[in-house]
Amino acid sequence: MSLASPSDDQRFGLSRRAVLPGPLRLDGGATLSPVEVAYETYGTLDARAGNAILVCHALTGDHHLASAHPRTGKPGWWQRRVGPGRPIDTDRFFVVCANVLGSCMGSSGPASINPATGRAWGMAFPVITIRDMVRAQALLLDHLGIERLAAVVGGSMGGMQALSWAATYPARVAAAVVIASTARHTAQNIAFHEVGRQAVMADPNWRGGDYYDGEAPARGLAVARMAAHITYLSEAGLTEKFGRRLQAREAKSFGFDADFQIESYLRHQGLTFTDRFDANSYLYITRAMDYYDLAEEHGGRLASAFAPETRFCLVSFDTDWLYPTAESRAIVQALNAAGAPASFVELSSPYGHDAFLLDSPELDRIVAGFLREARA
Repeated sequence: MSLASPSDDQRFGLSRRAVLPGPLRLDGGATLSPVEVAYETYGTLDARAGNAILVCHALTGDHHLASAHPRTGKPGWWQRRVGPGRPIDTDRFFVVCANVLGSCMGSSGPASINPATGRAWGMAFPVITIRDMVRAQALLLDHLGIERLAAVVGGSMGGMQALSWAATYPARVAAAVVIASTARHTAQNIAFHEVGRQAVMADPNWRGGDYYDGEAPARGLAVARMAAHITYLSEAGLTEKFGRRLQAREAKSFGFDADFQIESYLRHQGLTFTDRFDANSYLYITRAMDYYDLAEEHGGRLASAFAPETRFCLVSFDTDWLYPTAESRAIVQALNAAGAPASFVELSSPYGHDAFLLDSPELDRIVAGFLREARA
């Protein structure tokens, strides 16, 4: 097992892929081998491999944490928080971000080639869970020579992975930062995802998931993204940004074009999403999130998922109705019952669930301070 020692030109945001031998046994009973994981690293791993932080991305995110996306050219999704002197300081930490299992940005997923057929897996790819994603990340860290993480950090689905890391590999996680997340998906969460999945599968181009040699189900995926995007925002934020203002017109059209700015915004979000994401991956990852229930995985008691070895920092936002503050409080109560050290704060923001991705000096201070104390 070799120690990762990036050269100077590899120290910040070089995209790489690791083909890991596996086999990876999945919660659903299937095995996957080999397992391919796309990842980026930032900073330098110290001689003891003791300064590694794993940052986990959300549902439609990727491993381009603090470097430009190769398709869209947009900055990395947490570029404001990862880098020299930033809250996740790459002068002090070696930061790893891996594309999750089931996604479409280089890790094994339904768009990958099935070695048994030489064609894309499609819906033959085995159904996965959040814990399966974490197991694949553990294989990657083994490959990199990292036995124990200084911290695992994530927001939204990334927070689910952080919690799953602490529950599955407590001896490998010194600290965990869980932002705008939850320990299980509620009926409402599942309902929104099911609307999105049905939109994809109702698109004639979906063809049972076997569309890789033809036109992708872009219209269905765009509708799925539009529905999901509403859950990432708050009513106050939508009202402030759009209200009932019309889009590039003086009066209503009395038709079904995008009369309102919010309609035009959602259509744009849907269309741009289809340029960078695979429809089948959307089905698989939303299903993994819906199956996620940390208490169920540990005998029905959430406190049983945690051990005192890991320190926790939880952050919620007061306008997040997708994973509201009550979800974070329930996790904190379970951590207290398990004797795990935990800090918690609710931040005020008008931006709803997406606040964890946006500029927030308060969040920056919390993350930087917690990581500094945990490292000390």
